[in-house]
Amino acid sequence: MISPKAFIDSLERHGISFFTGVPDSLLKDVCGFISASVDSRHHIIAANEGGAIGLAAGYYLATGRIACVYMQNSGEGNAINPLTSLTDKEVYRIPVLLVIGWRGEPGIHDEPQHIKQGKVTLPLLDTLGIKYSVLKKDGDWEEQVLEAIRQMENTGEAYALVIEKGSFTPWTTPKNDFRKFEMSREEAVEAVAGALGEKDVIVSTTGMISRELFEYRVRSHDSHERDFLTVGSMGHANQIALGIALEKSDRRVWCLDGDGALLMHLGSMAIIGNNAPSNFIHVVFNNGSHDSVGGQPTVGLDIDLPVIAKAMGYNKVLSVSSHSELEKGLSLLTEEHGPILFEIKVNKGHRKNLGRPTSSPEENKNAFISFLRNA
Repeated sequence: MISPKAFIDSLERHGISFFTGVPDSLLKDVCGFISASVDSRHHIIAANEGGAIGLAAGYYLATGRIACVYMQNSGEGNAINPLTSLTDKEVYRIPVLLVIGWRGEPGIHDEPQHIKQGKVTLPLLDTLGIKYSVLKKDGDWEEQVLEAIRQMENTGEAYALVIEKGSFTPWTTPKNDFRKFEMSREEAVEAVAGALGEKDVIVSTTGMISRELFEYRVRSHDSHERDFLTVGSMGHANQIALGIALEKSDRRVWCLDGDGALLMHLGSMAIIGNNAPSNFIHVVFNNGSHDSVGGQPTVGLDIDLPVIAKAMGYNKVLSVSSHSELEKGLSLLTEEHGPILFEIKVNKGHRKNLGRPTSSPEENKNAFISFLRNA
């Protein structure tokens, strides 16, 4: 296994000292070390992977130096546009070092949403014409880093280091001064799910929110048929919910979103506001962190989401941070027309024994469709 410090030190010795990207669970120890050791001017956690490529390109244009962009392999999709129309050799020819966590690697057990992405991770790089190597966690990885540097300097093109599960030794990230609130996210998820009407449905975002919702149903001996658990497609749950709300105007549709997911594709709020579905309730659990992949910070608590939502056309906005405010806010929602943004500020963190959905994505889809169309 590779020490995160040794890996980053190696990059810096070769002139790579600017880091940006979206955190990944396979890279959490490296991301943690970067956050702890690199100043905020030279480490920016991006809203999405495409934005990170843009940041890296801007840094190169300003300095002539190569930047490092880290991501989960699911982020390749967000990065394809700038990788093909900005940094590619047939356009501006801008070198970027990609460090990609390989979730769903063939032969390695992983969650359903990572299986397809794992299979196409290397073929996608081949299609894009991006040279790569799978980092040797038990071999001469430093020679691979040196070869990546040589390739980028000689060709002016991007190069990818693909990271397998278990490649890095653990790094204990110093505790950040995350703001403290009265509620855990799990408590808030339970309160929201318990407030649904008989015909209401939920679309929940990827990560801990869907897992907490699933376990709440199990503890309550409820069925899961009214919940669409968006286990992948980070940042798109609210558009799935919008598509349902526009076609099922007789039902209230609740989107349970996270601050990191919302920020990833923030422009979706403008589409929600413009279409103005009166039955749409957009709940954002805001803890200012990417909680599912290591707890790295977002800017969620540094911006005013209700003001943004109002400017984008939401009919009503609410923000709460205590049990009493949450209870009052939920009671008010029955009297308001959407779209509504309901921000709930919660603590970072989750139960260590939090389970995962036991039904398959297709089983979840079929049960949800049946409830949506027949109940």
